[in-house]
Amino acid sequence: MIGIVVVSHSPALADAAVALALQMVGENRPAIAIAAGAGDGVIGTDAVRVAEAIDEVASPDGVLVFMDLGSAVLSTTMALEFRASTTEVRLSSAPFVEGIVAGIVLAAAGASLDEADREASGAMTAKNAQLGAGAPQEPPAPAADARTAAAVADAAAEATIVNEVGLHARPASVIVAKMAEFDAKVTIADADDPKRSASASSLLALMGLGLGKGTRLRISGTGADAAAAVEWLRAITADGFGE
Repeated sequence: MIGIVVVSHSPALADAAVALALQMVGENRPAIAIAAGAGDGVIGTDAVRVAEAIDEVASPDGVLVFMDLGSAVLSTTMALEFRASTTEVRLSSAPFVEGIVAGIVLAAAGASLDEADREASGAMTAKNAQLGAGAPQEPPAPAADARTAAAVADAAAEATIVNEVGLHARPASVIVAKMAEFDAKVTIADADDPKRSASASSLLALMGLGLGKGTRLRISGTGADAAAAVEWLRAITADGFGE
């Protein structure tokens, strides 16, 4: 499992962002280290603290680092020269809060360094899509159009969202974690608007769909465990995602 480092000018900001992300994972959590503040309550960053944080969570699978403002990037770059560990370290360009949430959820699900970084770095895509802002972008973990996915699916089912707040962050994180247990690629789509589809393994893509109560889902999957994965998703959707 990859390690996560959070570099911030503010300990309170870093603690809050990590606490938010941890609300979405179970007991199987990645190692997380926070390097925030310049000591004695001073706002800032310290390259030595960052280097120590990297060494603390160093893993053979790599370390993914999230930074808030410009000088945090500078301190982290310097820290790479000070660290004792030799594991691969990736400095993420992701927006701070969204990136931390996506990175921790994907790391907990067993994602590789490349997978977690790719998902986190696409964090603004889902928000832009919801707000209709910016130029169209490729989603972080694109799914095939739902009609195409259904046509080639090894298993498929439909279910209606029944919980009051729909497919929001918490159930999306549960889905992503569970999908990591299956040998299958699963797509979730709005059955009445097939272009609104996403990979069930992408936290940000799922959240970006903005699927609310009453939406009829089309769930389709391919792979050895497709039937089991699709049935699990159908059942948890019908159960209101446990809420």
